[in-house]
Amino acid sequence: MIPKFIGIIPARYASTRFPGKPLAMIGGVPMIERVVRRASMALDRVIVATDDERIARCVADFGGEAVMTSPDHRSGTDRCREAYERSGSDADVVINIQGDEPFVCPEQIEALKQCFISDADVELATLVRRFDPKLGWDALFNPNTPKVVLDNRGNAVWFSRSIIPYVRSHPWQEWIDSAEFFTHVGMYAYRADTLEAITRLPQSAAELAESLEQLRWLQNGYVIRTAVTDLPTVGIDTPEDLCRAEKML
Repeated sequence: MIPKFIGIIPARYASTRFPGKPLAMIGGVPMIERVVRRASMALDRVIVATDDERIARCVADFGGEAVMTSPDHRSGTDRCREAYERSGSDADVVINIQGDEPFVCPEQIEALKQCFISDADVELATLVRRFDPKLGWDALFNPNTPKVVLDNRGNAVWFSRSIIPYVRSHPWQEWIDSAEFFTHVGMYAYRADTLEAITRLPQSAAELAESLEQLRWLQNGYVIRTAVTDLPTVGIDTPEDLCRAEKML
């Protein structure tokens, strides 16, 4: 039986580098509206999970659906869980979509959905991208771009802000040309019961060291299936990023 999906977009108002980011206008349209409309191309129901009334009002104004959640969540995954529980949804799988990617591709959401459609045993899934050597060393070394190693079934073995794998047989200047690297795209999907379970887990040692919540799941024995995408993503972290996004319209 094909599982039923729901999309949830965590959206906080507070941001150190860009307060009020979900309400920032791109081409005259609030960023959160752009994310909702693009996600809705691949999902029958999309909810914004927020802790701020201004965001909730904005979503209501364009005809979207918002759920108020606690301001105390430590991650988007925790916010997704509360929103799912409050939504009354009976969806089997929750897809966590980044609220600061106004050009999110419906094809990427479809790729995540396919992980669960093709294999009933999949509990968790996320997107990864083959690293493009043309991006150069700065991009590969960037700790804000987590790297991931996959097994032969397409499951994630490990994530790190460091470069993995370490290519011992070559000097580092030759690594890009001598090994295949994958970077992590921060979109997750969880079976509903798995989402409930992983949010109850205490933070793990590796998670605290790397500040990557998915390491908590791996260290507790969960298997994370990956879907490979070559489509670009455009995250908005700063006002400067917003200016660049405007030029893409």
